[in-house]
Amino acid sequence: MSHETPLTPKDPWVVRSVGAVAAVLIGAVVLGFMVFPLIQTHGRAESLWDAICSAAGVAQQPSSEKPVEPDFKLSDAVMTSDMLRGADAESIGRGATLAHQCAICHGPTGVSRADSPNLAGQYASVIYKELKDFQTGARVNAVMSPFAAHLSDQDMIDLASYYAYLPRLPAYHPAPAVPLPRIVINGAPLRGIAPCGSCHGALDNKVGSPWLEGQSAVYIKSQLEAFASGLRRNDISEQMRNVARRMTPEEVDEAAQYYASQPSPDVRPEAH
Repeated sequence: MSHETPLTPKDPWVVRSVGAVAAVLIGAVVLGFMVFPLIQTHGRAESLWDAICSAAGVAQQPSSEKPVEPDFKLSDAVMTSDMLRGADAESIGRGATLAHQCAICHGPTGVSRADSPNLAGQYASVIYKELKDFQTGARVNAVMSPFAAHLSDQDMIDLASYYAYLPRLPAYHPAPAVPLPRIVINGAPLRGIAPCGSCHGALDNKVGSPWLEGQSAVYIKSQLEAFASGLRRNDISEQMRNVARRMTPEEVDEAAQYYASQPSPDVRPEAH
């Protein structure tokens, strides 16, 4: 049998151990609830009580300071999954009439030959949002901004309905000589980039994301560069800006070339 004497609360070792643990706990509380909230650069607490409340996750009283606002306009278009679905023939007909003004850049059938975006078969909600953003100044373009300025809301709905009604260019990706771009098919998970196809068709579509198949490589590349530089800022929740900033120049080129892939025009056989 063991003859060891059990420890008691008055034992020096117990007293020192409890004291050390208590000191560490008190120090952690003081640092976490008082010191750090008072000295942090962003959202610095105005008083000790505010610091304690902030560290505990308790809502503080609103600050008297004016909140920081962006120096550019934000998109105010609200997107929903069933937005502008099931357009009637009257709306499509009105849109076809309005679209005569668009043909010089976007083509008479919605397929551009001038590196402007193809609109044929584009999601109606996407076209409506972009027109709305051009009108409000959330997106700026020397041609589109003046054009959209005088459109009524119904005009934008009609144009979106008409172009969505037209047949879109299909995805065209025959067996390639080189592997498909990883940024399109798999994304770059370590950099927080989802596959392009998960939002822009082929794999899936996310509300507000355009169909990219058949778009001009020049257009896609220019828009990715605009998102990356902050020149274009009308993406929902800054999603495209975050993606474009993390893409390498090679990935931008690969994605643009992939989506621009389309069959060559039929060549008339030579006479014999």
